[in-house]
Amino acid sequence: MELIGILKDGEIYDLQTVKALGLEVNKQSDKEIKDDGSKESLEILRHSCAHLMAQAIKSLYPEAKFFVGPVVDEGFYYDFKVNSKINEEDLVKIEKKMKEFASAKLDIIRHELSRKEAEEKFKNDDLKQAVLSKIQSEHLSVYKQGDFEDLCKGPHLQNTKMIRNFKLIRVAGAYLGGDEKNEMLTRIYGIAFFEKNELKEYAKNLEEAKKRDHRKLGTALGLFTFKDEIGAGLPLWLPNGARLKTKLEKILFKAHMIRGYEPVRGPEILKAELWEQSGHDANYRENMYYTSVDKQKYGLKPMNCISHVLIFKNDLVSYKDLPKKYFEYGVVHRHEKSGVMHGLLRVREFTQDDAHIFCMQSQIKDIITEILEFLSAIMKSFDFTYEIDVSTKPEKAIGDDKLWELSTNEIKNALEQNNLGYGIDEGGGAFYGPKIDFKILDALGRKWQCSTIQVDMNLPERFDLSYIDEHGQKQRPVMIHRAILGSFERFIGILTEHYAGEFPFAIAPMQVIIIPISSEHEKYAKELLTKLLSLEIYAKIDNKNESLGKRIRTAEKQKVPMILVLGDKEVQNQEIALRNRRTREQSTLGLDDFLKMLELANKEGEI
Repeated sequence: MELIGILKDGEIYDLQTVKALGLEVNKQSDKEIKDDGSKESLEILRHSCAHLMAQAIKSLYPEAKFFVGPVVDEGFYYDFKVNSKINEEDLVKIEKKMKEFASAKLDIIRHELSRKEAEEKFKNDDLKQAVLSKIQSEHLSVYKQGDFEDLCKGPHLQNTKMIRNFKLIRVAGAYLGGDEKNEMLTRIYGIAFFEKNELKEYAKNLEEAKKRDHRKLGTALGLFTFKDEIGAGLPLWLPNGARLKTKLEKILFKAHMIRGYEPVRGPEILKAELWEQSGHDANYRENMYYTSVDKQKYGLKPMNCISHVLIFKNDLVSYKDLPKKYFEYGVVHRHEKSGVMHGLLRVREFTQDDAHIFCMQSQIKDIITEILEFLSAIMKSFDFTYEIDVSTKPEKAIGDDKLWELSTNEIKNALEQNNLGYGIDEGGGAFYGPKIDFKILDALGRKWQCSTIQVDMNLPERFDLSYIDEHGQKQRPVMIHRAILGSFERFIGILTEHYAGEFPFAIAPMQVIIIPISSEHEKYAKELLTKLLSLEIYAKIDNKNESLGKRIRTAEKQKVPMILVLGDKEVQNQEIALRNRRTREQSTLGLDDFLKMLELANKEGEI
């Protein structure tokens, strides 16, 4: 293993920086970073690979100008602009040029310069000027390899010879600095590993991910569609998708009721004054839609919390009534930027499985524990594991620092009490309170942000919420925001990819296809259909004028779990010939036994 850097006080330093700054390596507190595939080593490798990609682009497109090229969870990317349009086919020639530079074994050299020198050096580069505007330091660094150099903090490898196993994944568009008012740049994503077998495994998973793409499966299975004439980010649920969504809603509704939640419903537009009072207007305005009705300004809700606050205020609440748990499948609208929308995973209208719990401060830990158990049961039922982050106060926030500190500590204490490890996402909280974010891991090991628990002491203050304590005095409740799926749209997109469209029986959009061999068997098929629908089993009859084999193949392509073939024998004996797609088994069952089996299979989805 070769030494490539050190981890000092939580910061990664490459060997060039250690030498340039004269950093002393403390063997007891500092960690050596070697090319062993650790998280820190991959960050150094992938940052170096980003520069290698930029060098290749500059060689192929001499007019190229570069913005930033950071390491991200899924690898790395670089934002840049060129005069040509770059597409997926161009990635092959960029990769080829990268391999040439890697084989050239170019030293990666770091040198420092003052802000004034940097401004002069890059005075004709508008993108580098944009980068400089975001850097506060008067001392900057540049990394150079061959005839390519770029303004960069690092960390980097010492030579391009160590960059051997990489792949460019896709091309996308990205607004300069993430602001849609700015120009659109080209962004190329890539991945790199130290070991060839890891890259091979990643490439295999990448191909599998393409097969599982929820947008392709959504079309093939008739789940949802988007239409330009309606507007971007506004999904249309087709019958199969609507059935799937309804199944999920019913399962979650029953699970909420069992756990003491009460269903509520708020309007989709509220007067603008309420959004000003809550702090949304000041801190979340860019994501909101506003309109006017009878000369009164209204805001289309991006969240459900204000309605639930007003529902809480509707009655005089005693401490004996707490906690109060409200839940709603609330339709919300958010102005997502056009460049980030992606199928169902990022849309402008979506339905949250939203809940707000009003409680005393002494109840916070127990409530978070209860939510954690609820969340764990749901994730387990869909074969998901998850990781946890605590997200702290962001730059744009409301409320006193003491309330933020108190809320954050309550969250950490609850997690520690339940022996749950967690990371810290500094500045990642909601503007009104810290939160627990859950990243679920799917069948391919990919992470998805879905569930969240947020402890909020600010909105109760802003809306003057109170309950009456045991001494007859008014006290301020704590408000806990909670979504487990996050949104039905995003969760269904993730589920579709997780299961590759092979949904568990309990939520399958079409559970049973009945295929009568001839018209003489249709009466029995219709009787059976009525029984299945009365048991809330999604079923339909396929009596098209097509061969039996073709109808069976059509049902299999639609990934229907159970296919029933009805002929003379089945009608005469009141039984069914079952083809179970999941187990790849065929069997003959009596009608009563079959119906009991389906009832049990349907209940397996209960939480």
